[in-house]
Amino acid sequence: MDNKKRIKELKEEKYQEIFGIKKPTFLQMLEILECKYKELHKQGGRPPRLSVLDKLVIMLGYYHDYRTMENIAFDYDVSKSRISNAIKWVEETLIKSDKFTLPSKRKLLSKNSGINIVIIDATECETERPKKNKKRATQERKKDTQ
Repeated sequence: MDNKKRIKELKEEKYQEIFGIKKPTFLQMLEILECKYKELHKQGGRPPRLSVLDKLVIMLGYYHDYRTMENIAFDYDVSKSRISNAIKWVEETLIKSDKFTLPSKRKLLSKNSGINIVIIDATECETERPKKNKKRATQERKKDTQ
């Protein structure tokens, strides 16, 4: 997968559809991640299996498409733990940059925030279903035929 070439050819309208964010936001995220990566690897070292661009695409795909880490790992031919580490690194780096953080709880709850809060109840409820029992089903059928 050569993400660098594919993303260069991508039209601006497609960013929202594929990644869930607009192109300027994507480029800003990529710039922050590349600066942090260069800072961490000043002395060099072994080249990574996943580039910074790949890590960003993986993180966005994980949250936008609800793909499993196992599925993404298969696509990139790496382990699930490497995908997990990549997602965590991208999240932490973007949060520490202070450009991609949510407002504090106090700001969210203030009346002048201009942000609407929506709460969705997504709890699961168990349903009791009749147990399948071949003996019982067979007996009922015999009764009906007589």
